[in-house]
Order: sequence, then structure tokens, then C-alpha cells
Amino acid sequence: MTAPISQQPPLAERLRPKTLNEVIGQQHLLGPGMALRLAFESGQPHSCILWGPPGTGKTTIARLMSDAFEAQFITISAVLGGVRDIREAVERAQLDQMQGRRTLVFVDEVHRFNKSQQDAFLPHVESGLLTFIGATTENPSFEVNSALLSRAAVYVLNALSTEDLKQIVLSAQAMQAFPAIENVAIDRLVAHADGDARRLLNTLEVLGVAAAQEQRTDITDIWLLNVLGERMRRYDKGGEQFYDTISALHKSVRGSDPDAALYWLVRMLDGGADPRYMARRLIRMASEDIGLADPRALRLALDAAEVYERLG
Repeated sequence: MTAPISQQPPLAERLRPKTLNEVIGQQHLLGPGMALRLAFESGQPHSCILWGPPGTGKTTIARLMSDAFEAQFITISAVLGGVRDIREAVERAQLDQMQGRRTLVFVDEVHRFNKSQQDAFLPHVESGLLTFIGATTENPSFEVNSALLSRAAVYVLNALSTEDLKQIVLSAQAMQAFPAIENVAIDRLVAHADGDARRLLNTLEVLGVAAAQEQRTDITDIWLLNVLGERMRRYDKGGEQFYDTISALHKSVRGSDPDAALYWLVRMLDGGADPRYMARRLIRMASEDIGLADPRALRLALDAAEVYERLG
């Protein structure tokens, strides 16, 4: 009988920071004297909501908080979980309390829980039975109940910078044997990740496997383009990123910056925005933002919309 193949954890999991000092980025929260570091150093856990784009360290910070306070770590996915999972977490927290242990309940994508599911945490947060940490990519002011929001501090995480992502590439190379990567290829990888550390590490892992299969000694920019395929930006059609991007397009037009306007327009179309929606937005901009400064703009936007309707 053939022995089962031992599967190695994904690179993103192997590279997950074990201490607060290993966290890359988010220094506005985790740097010396900053709010979240002070919370860690206080010795007293408190409920909070971590709001930020994907791959910015929300789960990592929650795990580190659990370790710092020696608390039982319970994870609930709001995408797959429900009231039953919440009830089980409360029962485990009650058992931990009887044994003198703290419990930290981490709810990923907390904005996916409905009002009654979010309300189920309230009495247990108030009583101190458990510490609640929610992670969300959406604005908690709109997506999290005000009652729960008033009992939790909100920390805003930023997309990782170019330098942060390059540092993660170096850490990954130190952990796993990768072929040498051209600087241009690293720049492309970082741009492809678009501030998302998990996306960067997953892409690196795919490249490492492909390079090993081809027995390559280096990763060039040309080979990277062939393996990477179509470059896809982080983009959510109905969430914060969507409205941030359309807002950037409006502001670029108002600021008379044609290069920026074209960039944001193409980024939205490339991300899957409906061209008819974009045409309506352009008509609004031609009417409201440009107006009498150039009366031809409205006619041009209307003609573009009509051509798309007729020809696609």
C-alpha cells in the first residue's frame, strides 16, 4: 500500500508572523506607541473590528492577539457559519471560563452576518464571557450593527505598500528555495498583488512550482508574464473598492488629469464594470463636472453611449 503524500501548508500559512515584530506593514497601528500595539501591551483584551482590504493581516493580528492574551482562539466564517456556530462558540467559552481561560472569537467577513446573528454576540461581549474580533473588507459603519459597533474599537488596516510587499518577497525567498527573480519581475509581482500579501504569496508559490517543473534557474519578466496570464486587479463590483474607484475617476476629471481619468476608467472596465454603467457615469461627469466649460463634452459622451448600445 502506498504511503500517503504529506502535504505542506501553503506558503502564506508558513510565512504567517509568529510575533508582533514579524508583522510587515500596518505600522500606523502596530508601531511603538500606536493604538493596537498599546492594546497588546496592556494585558487586557478588548473587542474590536479590523477593517481593511484582503491580505492585509486581519487574521494574523487576531491570532497574535489570542497568543498575547493566552486565550482560546475560536474562528467562525460568516460566509459558512450561522447561529449554531455562535451557540457552540459560546458553550466553549463557558467551559473555558470555568477553567480560568479567556476566549477570543474571531468572525471573518463579519459583514456577511445578518442583524440577528450579530446581535447574538452582544450579551456575551457585555458580560465579558468572550472577546469579539470581527474582520471585514466593508465599511463597518454601514455593515455592522450600531449596538455591536459601540462595544468594539475599529482599527483600519491599509493595503500593503510596494516596499512592504518587496520585503515579503525576500522573506519568502529566505524560507523556500526559489530561483533568482529579476528586479523587473519582482516589480511586476508586487504590482500584480495590488497591496494583498496573500495574493503575492500564492502567486509566488505557483511560480515556484512552475519553475521547478521546468528546472529554471531564474525567473525572468518575460517568463513571468507567460505564467501569470491575464493580470487581474483586486476589484469588488459592489463593495468599498468599487465606490473608491468610481470616486477616483470623478475626482480625476474634476482635477483635469486625463492620464489619471483614463487609468481609473480602464481599471474599472478591466475589473468587470458594466460599460453601460460607465457610459452613464461619463454622461453625468460631462453634465455636472464639465458643463459649460466645454459644451461638446455632453454630446461626445452621449454619442459614445449610443455607439456602444448599437455596436457593443
